[in-house]
Amino acid sequence: MSIRKQPGRSWRSHADEQIERARQEGAFDELPGAGKPIPGLHQAYDELWWVGQWVKREQLEVLPPSLAIRRDVEQTIAKVWRLTREEAVREELAALNARINQANRTPTIGPPSTQGLLDTGAVVRKWRERQAG
Repeated sequence: MSIRKQPGRSWRSHADEQIERARQEGAFDELPGAGKPIPGLHQAYDELWWVGQWVKREQLEVLPPSLAIRRDVEQTIAKVWRLTREEAVREELAALNARINQANRTPTIGPPSTQGLLDTGAVVRKWRERQAG
């Protein structure tokens, strides 16, 4: 519970007194990170530091759409190689080609998408070879 500031007393001394009282009562003893260095303390000051932390915490996409679709292709192909049914492979590829189509026809700021559609037949043949090998 906070104590009211006495008239004629500065806010700074009032706050310092409350902090000191809390320290003596052990309010700061078991805080997370106690005894560890403060992250980023020796880095250059960045006035937008909070944006980076927010993007990480919320796991937001920061790639331009033209690069995001390329990463999507890589991740989907890696997933396709692990699938065990051809029907599932074809479904993944159809969904990926739909996302590529969407990315290619959506105007964006930044570089345009140049990702072509995947040849489902060729990918399925390669998938079959990998399954047999």
